[in-house]
Amino acid sequence: MAASDEWVVWFNGKIVPEREARVPFRDRGFKYGDAVFDTTRTFGHRIFRLDEHLERLYRSLAYLDIDPGLTRKQFREITEQVAAHNLKLTPADEDIWVSQRVTRGIEPADREIFADYPERTVIVECRPLPFRGRAKYYRNGLALIIPSVRRPAPDTLSPRAKMQNYINLVLADLEVKAQNPDAQPVLLDTNGNLAEGRGSNVFLVRDGVLLTPKERYVLPGVSRQTALDLAKQLGIPAEEADLDFYDAVTADEAFITSSSWCICPVSSIGGRRIGDGAMPGPVTKRLMDAYVELVDCDWVGQYLKYANE
Repeated sequence: MAASDEWVVWFNGKIVPEREARVPFRDRGFKYGDAVFDTTRTFGHRIFRLDEHLERLYRSLAYLDIDPGLTRKQFREITEQVAAHNLKLTPADEDIWVSQRVTRGIEPADREIFADYPERTVIVECRPLPFRGRAKYYRNGLALIIPSVRRPAPDTLSPRAKMQNYINLVLADLEVKAQNPDAQPVLLDTNGNLAEGRGSNVFLVRDGVLLTPKERYVLPGVSRQTALDLAKQLGIPAEEADLDFYDAVTADEAFITSSSWCICPVSSIGGRRIGDGAMPGPVTKRLMDAYVELVDCDWVGQYLKYANE
């Protein structure tokens, strides 16, 4: 039983204190990264587009041929229960990540040792959003660096499934952080075009047109789609296109999207300043304002309140 002041997770059928959720080292998720996950966040303590995230989770599960043993309705109810408990421990002006994780479970050869363990591992968990650590990027913009590591080609491993094996993105992040601890990676695909970052999609603005890499080569983020939908509502032309380093460094503006970043302006790519250096640029600002209005929560202010610390 969890105390009223500790964070909880749903772990293989029960809500338990986070400290008690223990996965056997024989689990294929631990051994091979043989698992999928999805993550959204709350705005004003309301979960954002949970159904869309669960739809993507089930597409990822289908791609890896993993049966979660739960319906989407059950996943939704469990997620809402876990989030409701953890939000009670979250300040009213802060918000949280909300994630579902499913692994293929224990190897068949190890079932004698772990006879009582379920067929698969299923976890629903939450974490506080890192507003303090990211505040400066909303004031100064984010530096992106293109590492030598490339995203896998879609005909080898589809980037459209959100899989727990992140080693490709981790290696890229390590390479970039060794150059600049404050920078984020944006990887190229095997054709030399911009792909995505570690859990983020990238956008450019050129001559008033919003540009983003084609869906075939990236994880199609829910926040990516939100930005595209908002652009349409605002009358901002938007295109999916093959975009290379030249396109990036000659853009008027750039930004990234993700569940936690929402929209974060980019100040430089590969050490080259983007546009005139104003953060955020005019198109990015319009989209950020529209995003705030859409979710009825000043998520920009949630970050900026820590910007001067």
